[in-house]
Amino acid sequence: MANKKLRFLCFGMGAIGTYIGGSLAAYGYEVSFLEKPDSNPSLIHQELKVETPNGMKTSTRHKVFFSLDEALKDGKYDIALLAVKSFDTLAVIDSIRPFADEFPVVLCLQNGVENETLLESVLGSGKVIGASIATAVGKRGSGDVFVQKMRGMGVESNHPLSANLIESLNNAGLKARGYPIREDLKWSKMLTNLLGNATSAILNWTPAQIFSDRGIYQIEVAQIRETLLVMKKRGIHLVNLPGTPIKPLIWAMTNLPLIISQPISLLALGKGRGNKMPSFHIDLYNGQKQSEVTFLNGAVVRAAESLGLTAPVSKGLTKILENLACGSIQKSDFANQPGNLISSIEIEIKR
Repeated sequence: MANKKLRFLCFGMGAIGTYIGGSLAAYGYEVSFLEKPDSNPSLIHQELKVETPNGMKTSTRHKVFFSLDEALKDGKYDIALLAVKSFDTLAVIDSIRPFADEFPVVLCLQNGVENETLLESVLGSGKVIGASIATAVGKRGSGDVFVQKMRGMGVESNHPLSANLIESLNNAGLKARGYPIREDLKWSKMLTNLLGNATSAILNWTPAQIFSDRGIYQIEVAQIRETLLVMKKRGIHLVNLPGTPIKPLIWAMTNLPLIISQPISLLALGKGRGNKMPSFHIDLYNGQKQSEVTFLNGAVVRAAESLGLTAPVSKGLTKILENLACGSIQKSDFANQPGNLISSIEIEIKR
């Protein structure tokens, strides 16, 4: 019997929301978007544009709502797409709490490893599917995005809706692949998010600069070692992501001498990214007062402490970037000053 055609509710028209929701809508799936109440009303009539290596996808058939109550009154959804920043997760949970009994299964596309558990605390077990986006997506404006590098996406594969969902995503050209263990998928993706992210924002350096500097590269290796130890203690396995062979790179960084692993990392993570700045840097220099470092490096710290371990490098990076974001320390205290960052991390290690 053919799979049921799924109906989607997408939280927001940001880069990932527009990419996933817009691609599904362009293929012909019924997709509604939920925007904030103070958003521009013209979004209702806006054409969605998703530029891919295979051409432009467009949609005018989607709907846009400005309250969750209105969206849910429009009918039953099968999947809610959630791709907001992790620091917005609690606000989303507060908004869906009154509708928890009728709320659809959530496809959690967020970075980090704690969002699914938070969502399940309100929606219940079996109402969340973990996922990770490996494709790099850029945004020109609201509802207008482009694929910078097509890789694909990973989706937790052991949910009753997973097979239908993965088929739907692939129909829309999103190159989805199933992963049987959520934690393996989400922690492996988080490792890719950690690399050259916090250090780039703190130092105002490109990834190429990060992986060219020996002292800063050692900080990168140290935070990866801390994360891998937590994963080992929790029985979480490193897996390759679609289009992202992270396993050999991480093995090289943590097993080969620095004189060999650093040029490999520079080629893969520095020069390979071109001039594109990582997300922590973009948020900080756009004036965002919160940083996702709290939910990435910070998650490593919290997981380590729950196991009786320490993660001083991750803790130091988290504290510095949180303080930079909220303005308690100035960007000039660390911008283009690797020695200050190295000294701060060394102090954290000695505590």
